Amino acid sequence: MTAPVLTVDQVVDRMTQIAAELPAADGVAVFNAMYLTVTRLVRDHLAVSFFDDPATMAELDAVFAARYLAAVDDDAAGRRPAACWRPLFELRGARNIHPLQFALAGMNAHIENDLPLAVLETCRLTGRTPDRLHPDYLRINTLLAEVEAQVRATLLPLPAAGDPLLHIVGVWSIDHAREAAWASVLALWELHRLPPAYRLVADALSGSVGMVGRALLTPVHPN
Repeated sequence: MTAPVLTVDQVVDRMTQIAAELPAADGVAVFNAMYLTVTRLVRDHLAVSFFDDPATMAELDAVFAARYLAAVDDDAAGRRPAACWRPLFELRGARNIHPLQFALAGMNAHIENDLPLAVLETCRLTGRTPDRLHPDYLRINTLLAEVEAQVRATLLPLPAAGDPLLHIVGVWSIDHAREAAWASVLALWELHRLPPAYRLVADALSGSVGMVGRALLTPVHPN
């Protein structure tokens, strides 16, 4: 199920509502807080000539957010979210998983699976090709890197050498995730005229991203 596409301001309002409804320790709440920060940052930069094409970036931001909000709605209605999101929603209440793991698992699902699909949907809605979006796509990297650094600094304690948490959070990189997402954009763009192949590859992408998410949520502390 796909959530309705909202404006960026409506997305901020919806995420603010989700934040108010969830306990802070909930794994989805941890990711939601980070994503709300990113969305507010993008909204602020839409108004200051940061992007070459702010109207298209606003469209992308809203289409992108709709996929996360669809996962929230599916879970609330008792439906299984997309495979990429299932680990986060299934393990959101686990007490032996560190908050940073929840944040990274959500970013993994949203960037490596939802972002390429959102880019392609935005191209369809605006009549653009991926190469037209690529310069602004790269500009968003700087905003995401800024927020990810803040999240890691805020959530990551100073674990002892050899702590498994260091290994788990060290294997995922936002830069590599966005590079992989763009590679998926280009691959799926070539398949968009072959719907059966497109669906098979998109389903496989969601499943493989979900497996990485489950690994990121490996418990690191006793119950």
